[in-house]
Amino acid sequence: MSMSQQFKARINDLYVSFKKHDVTQKDRLRRYRNIEPDSAQFLAMQIRIQKSKKVLEIGTSTGYSTLWLADALQVTQGQLTTLEIDAARSQQAQQFAQEFGLDSLIQFWVGDAKNYLAECTEKYDLILLDAERDAYVDYWSDLKRLLSKQGGVLIVDNVISHAEEVKTFTQLVKEEGNYLVSTLSLGAGLLLITAKDYDF
Repeated sequence: MSMSQQFKARINDLYVSFKKHDVTQKDRLRRYRNIEPDSAQFLAMQIRIQKSKKVLEIGTSTGYSTLWLADALQVTQGQLTTLEIDAARSQQAQQFAQEFGLDSLIQFWVGDAKNYLAECTEKYDLILLDAERDAYVDYWSDLKRLLSKQGGVLIVDNVISHAEEVKTFTQLVKEEGNYLVSTLSLGAGLLLITAKDYDF
């Protein structure tokens, strides 16, 4: 299933069902908290523009954004690694990936993202950060190490809707001085981070 009317219709149905679930959950940790559709479409477009080959997603949840990313990676012949601490949610995401015929493009990893980031030696063209926001500062040293210096982009979700929760992280990145930082008013707000200088 590729970027077609069938894909759009089915993924829209998933988004609606995920939102209905979230409305019934008082505990925020029990909500799926998927990315907004316009943000997901932007990410898919970014992959196409960059011709991304290696993409890392931190925070699979039930796989809504995962499907958008993987669908775009079909075009660029790339691969996605997605991290999720909740095994049940990762399993749900895997089932949806199989349904969409995208599972061969995705490596699902279950556990604490900090452990994966600390041990990883890959370089990624695009990294989506959409997890527990109080961990972002701790992730930063590894994120900048793993982000490709050849135009790699780190994209952080919820930077407008939860501005206070990402304020310290955003300031940390800006104060470092080696990165270009821009906020897009899409969905819940996207923060784009890329190195000022390329390594060719």
